[in-house]
Parts: sequence; C-alpha cells; structure tokens
Amino acid sequence: MSTFVIVIAVLILVALGGYAAYLLLKLKRQTQAQQQAQQQAQAEQQKLAQERRQSVLTDIRYIASAMLEERCELSEGVMRIGKLFDALSMSEQVQDDYPNLFKHYRLIESHPIKEARKALPKQQRMKLDFTRMKSEAELEQVILGEVKKISEFDEPALH
Repeated sequence: MSTFVIVIAVLILVALGGYAAYLLLKLKRQTQAQQQAQQQAQAEQQKLAQERRQSVLTDIRYIASAMLEERCELSEGVMRIGKLFDALSMSEQVQDDYPNLFKHYRLIESHPIKEARKALPKQQRMKLDFTRMKSEAELEQVILGEVKKISEFDEPALH
C-alpha cells in the first residue's frame, strides 16, 4: 500500500509539474506576443512622428519660398518659421545657422495678434509696430538670405 501511495504521489507530482510547465510556456508565448505588439505599436508611432516631422519641414520650406516670392510678409513668415522650428524642438539646433531670423523672431514672438492686438491702446500698438518695422528694415536682406537657405533646408542627420 505504501508503494501504491508513493506511485500515486509521483504521478500527481509529474502531472502538476507538466501542468506548471504548460502554464509557463503559455505565459512565455503571451509575453512574447505582447512585446511584439508593443514593438509594432512603437514602430508605427515613430513612423507617424517622422512623417509629421517631414510634413512640418515641408511647411517650413514652403513658407520660406513664399517669403522669397513676396507672397508672405517678412514678419509673418519669420513668426511662422520660428514657431514651426519651436514645435519640432529644433530652434536651438538651427538658430546659429539663421541668427538674424531668430533675432527678429525673438523680438516679435510676444507681440499680441488678432483680438489681443485690437484690445491694446493705439499708442502701444504703434510702438510695437515701430519696433517690428525697425527690425524688419535692419534685418530684411540678411533674413532673406537665411530664408533662401531655409527653402532648401534638409534636417541634419542625428548622430
């Protein structure tokens, strides 16, 4: 009888061991499937982010071309390009390449627009306009030179 109990105990242990191995294998497969799904989702997100980045860079080049063709006013183009480089977190990376554009951008980026501008007293609006126009007059030619380079801008390779 004790041999019989030992045999039954061994069979139970073998069965439990087999079931535990089965569960571990199943868990391993699920974990691998989840990791693969996460990697695919991450790759898709990176692809979408890169497509969006390229789209914004295309917009920057388009605005620069419009400025050169006088379809976009200098300050408006500078503001748009500056904000797009900010959105891409590239301003610090490219500001040394386009110092005059960013000098003018930093001067006018805080100027209110639309309703906020209309709400200002006339003298304050005139003062802001004078500051903007003075900067435009001083920097226009060098900004246009920088804008020509921007119209051909290609994102530098990351190291």
